[in-house]
Amino acid sequence: MARPTAALPRAVSLLPAPAAPRRRRPAWARLTLRTVAVGYVFALVLAPVVVVFTRTIQAGLGTFWDTVTSPDALHAYQLTAQVVGLAVLFNTVFGVGAALLLARYRFPGKRLFDLFIDLPIAISPIIVGLALVLAYGTQGWFGGALTSAGVEVIYAPLGMAAATAFVSLPLVVREVTPVLLEVGTDQEQAATSLGASAVQRFWRITLPTIRWALAYGVVLTTARALGEFGAIKVVSGNIIGQTQTVTLLVDERAEQLEQGDLQLSIVLILVSVLCITVVSLLRPREER
Repeated sequence: MARPTAALPRAVSLLPAPAAPRRRRPAWARLTLRTVAVGYVFALVLAPVVVVFTRTIQAGLGTFWDTVTSPDALHAYQLTAQVVGLAVLFNTVFGVGAALLLARYRFPGKRLFDLFIDLPIAISPIIVGLALVLAYGTQGWFGGALTSAGVEVIYAPLGMAAATAFVSLPLVVREVTPVLLEVGTDQEQAATSLGASAVQRFWRITLPTIRWALAYGVVLTTARALGEFGAIKVVSGNIIGQTQTVTLLVDERAEQLEQGDLQLSIVLILVSVLCITVVSLLRPREER
């Protein structure tokens, strides 16, 4: 009869080795990292914003109200909302479609397509505006035909929306694609086996899965579109009272040393912060 202790050394050798104790960083290292991170954010983000708010408060509430409700400002709000709305709509539809294409399918040129999505980040917005003028201006490749058909692109809201959509194009795609890759296709395949159509799979499975990633992508696109300046200045012509968005109006006031640039900047900052705050509050606690 074999002794049970004979197999003991082999059994012990099969057990996983105990994990090495995790070394904690020294207190001075943690303090240094925190100081550098907080200082960096303060210098680049908080300090300029605090200065804008401080100068605005010093000018007085009456000045703020008169500036943000002036006729030029009201027209700029309306045009900005129109341009941003179109750009967000374009990029939401394209972003979800491109994310599904990248996460669910293989096709020739997929890597090149993925690369081109990030191209707007690398190109200066002014170059984007110039390219749109060369393509869709009256002397451009497509401008003559569009003008003959009654479609105005350059020096019109449509061209401004196209420029804004271009510079903010990757934001929805890059938020939604990782979520689709993480969840996989098991649920969609199960729904297909039960007879669900493509539209039913999208509305009942895909969209609920990506809803918060899509929401963040839309918010980031909105914030980026609100602050766009270079491309819009080129394609709009910066015509006072006609094609001036809020950012262009701020630039004009700052260049002419007129009062109102800080007050209008506050409006843009508050709208962007409001969008991010609303999405953060609505997001389920377990997903924060």
